[in-house]
Amino acid sequence: MTSPATSPPATTAGLTEPGLRAPVLRAAVRALPAYVAGRRAATPGTAALAANESHHAPLPSVLRAVRDAAGALNRYPDPACVDLREALAGHLSVGADEIAVGPGSVGVLQQILTTVCDHGDEVVFAWRSFEAYPILTGIAGATGVRVPLRADESHDLAAMAAAVTDRTRVIVLCSPNNPTGTPIPAADLDAFLARVPTRVLVVLDEAYVEFVPPAGTSDVADVAEPVDALAVYRAHRNVCVLRTFSKAHGLAGLRVGYAVARPTLAAGLRSTALPFGVSALAQRAAIASLAAADEMAVRVADLDRERTRVVAVLRAAGWAVPETHANFVFLRLSDPDRLRVTRGFDDAEILVRGYPGDGVRITLGAPADNDRVVAVLTHPAVLRSHHPTDPEPTAAAAPTGTALAGSAR
Repeated sequence: MTSPATSPPATTAGLTEPGLRAPVLRAAVRALPAYVAGRRAATPGTAALAANESHHAPLPSVLRAVRDAAGALNRYPDPACVDLREALAGHLSVGADEIAVGPGSVGVLQQILTTVCDHGDEVVFAWRSFEAYPILTGIAGATGVRVPLRADESHDLAAMAAAVTDRTRVIVLCSPNNPTGTPIPAADLDAFLARVPTRVLVVLDEAYVEFVPPAGTSDVADVAEPVDALAVYRAHRNVCVLRTFSKAHGLAGLRVGYAVARPTLAAGLRSTALPFGVSALAQRAAIASLAAADEMAVRVADLDRERTRVVAVLRAAGWAVPETHANFVFLRLSDPDRLRVTRGFDDAEILVRGYPGDGVRITLGAPADNDRVVAVLTHPAVLRSHHPTDPEPTAAAAPTGTALAGSAR
C-alpha cells in the first residue's frame, strides 16, 4: 500500500494516468471572455477612478443598520428578501410580487437570462456596453448579438430592432450606457418598443439611473426627455427594469440589486436565484439606504455639478466628451492614444479603465481627484499626443487650483 506521504493529491489522483481523461469544461464556458474589473488602489494617494464606485462612505444610517445586523451573522439571511422587497415595492409603487432581488444587478440579469433563454436563443445588446452582457449570455447557453453604437456613442435602436430574429428572446438596453454614459431618450425608446415583438423581453438596465438629471434640469438645452422606466414598464408587458444599490447608494461591497418585472417573471427570477445569495447585511443596508433617499440626493447633486464642471473643461481643452448622465466620462480613443493617456494617468497615480479598441472611461470622484484628472488631460504632453497639429495649450485650459499631473500624489 502506498503510504500517505507518497500518495498523489486527491484533486489530481489518476487524472494523468494513461487512458484516463480529466473533466472537460462546457464549450460555452471555454469560449467566455474574461470579465475585467477596475483596478484597485494600491496606496492611500491613488485615486481609484476605474470601477464607477461611489467615493463616499455609506451614509451614517446605513452603517448603523449594518452594525446592528452584524450581531446575527450566525444566522442565514431571509432567502426571499421579503422586507427588502416590500420596502422597494413601497418606494417604487409596485407590488412586492413584482420585485426580484439578487447579488447586484448583474446577478439579477444572470437570473433573467437563466429563466428566459434556452440553448441557441439570442440576446441582443449594444456594443460597446457593459462587458458582463456577453459573459452572462454565454453562461446561459444563448448567443449574443452585438449591435454597434452610433457615432455619438448612443444605442442604435433602429439597428437593434432590425437585429431581432425568431430566436431573439431578450434585448438588453443600458441607459445610461456603460461605458459611454449616453442615455436613451424617451421618444426613441417608445418608437423602439413599437417595433419589438411582445414575445421578446426588453430589459432596461438602469444601474446609473440616480445620476440622470430630472426632466427640465439639465444645463444642456437640447437634451431629450429622459426615460421614465417605471411608466414604460407599466405600459409594456414585455419590459423589465433592472437596478442596483452599488452605484449611487454606495453599497458595491455588499452586492444587492433588483428587477421590477411582471409577477410571473419575477417569480421565475426568484426561483432561479442562488439560495441565500443576498446577505442579511446587504438587505438591511439597502432598506436603510432607501429610507435615506434625501441624503443620497444631496450626494448625487454634488456629483452632477462636478460632472458639468469636468465635462465643460475637457471639451474646452479639445476632448470630444459624449453626453453623459452617469458618474463617469468616456473618451473615444485610438489604441495608441489610449495607451498614452492611461500611461499619463498611471504616472499621476490615477486608476482609470481602458478598453482596447475603444477608449478610456474615467469615474468622477471627489473634486480634488477630478482636478487631478483634468490636470492629466490638459497637460501639454497629453494634449499634443492627442492633437499633434494643434498649438501648445495654455494654462488657462485647466480650472483654477488644478495642479499638473502627478503633483497631488
